[in-house]
Amino acid sequence: MEKKSHYRLIILGSGAAGLTAAIYAARANLEPLVIEGSQPGGQLTITTDVENYPGFPDGIMGPDLMDAFRKQAVRFGTETIFGDVTSVGLKQRPFKIVVSKDTLTCDALIVATGATAKLLGLESESKLMGHGVSACATCDGFFFKDKDLVVVGGGDTAMEEATFLTKFAANVNVVHRRDALRASKIMQDRAKKNPKISFTWDSAVDEIYGEPKDGGVKGIRLKNLKTGKSEDVKVDGVFIAIGHEPNSKLFIGQLDLDPVGYVLTHDGTHTRVPGVFACGDVQDHVYRQAVTAAGSGCMASIDAERYLGTQES
Repeated sequence: MEKKSHYRLIILGSGAAGLTAAIYAARANLEPLVIEGSQPGGQLTITTDVENYPGFPDGIMGPDLMDAFRKQAVRFGTETIFGDVTSVGLKQRPFKIVVSKDTLTCDALIVATGATAKLLGLESESKLMGHGVSACATCDGFFFKDKDLVVVGGGDTAMEEATFLTKFAANVNVVHRRDALRASKIMQDRAKKNPKISFTWDSAVDEIYGEPKDGGVKGIRLKNLKTGKSEDVKVDGVFIAIGHEPNSKLFIGQLDLDPVGYVLTHDGTHTRVPGVFACGDVQDHVYRQAVTAAGSGCMASIDAERYLGTQES
């Protein structure tokens, strides 16, 4: 079979948003191509149990859920390729997409490149991700009933995560590198008034103790950044809440981005470039859930199908 270089629709990203877009597009006979990126399946592939995705009353492993998404998309005629996009050209038509050394073109493009949680960069953090270390309280908080938890961060996200976790945890200790929070006053006040939330100032998590096969996180090593003194603290879970970075660098100067880098959309999933649509965590800094990403992927596919219809009539 001759290798194609032009597609009516290309989808960048293979998380919940991208693969849902592919399912809808393939069922509409658009024969989409999904470029999977360096982390096929997106952020859910580093999540263990997913218990809040509708249709799975007993829960499902994140990688298994994404594998099911992918199989469904392929079943309807989606083509997938592994690799990172190195450049995009949206100022001419058809749009140009460069993957490694290959140049592809398309009539419509769906950007579903997601976002990456900012992490501490510890080897133990990576090892224990999904085993007591998390970057999403709404995803994983339920698993920590009556546990002692740490939230790392000092912004609105950290306060929101800490407050949410008090619904389950015995107590939540917010660890912040400075002696004052960056969060908005209303979020600070809410957290400080919560009897389950305490604060450790001027400190950083230097190490996370535990083994994935032995129950996960057992404790952390805290370092006071002013005194240099370190101490070990027993905790059952560590939630990293220092922000997310949208994977949108490819689109700087070509699409409208907000100050943080999220792709700006209007009238659903339309970007400022006709024929280019964005969905999922690359344009959603509010909800960041698999189900909302999937929903916006559906929207992007329908928007793309309608756009292509107007171009062909």
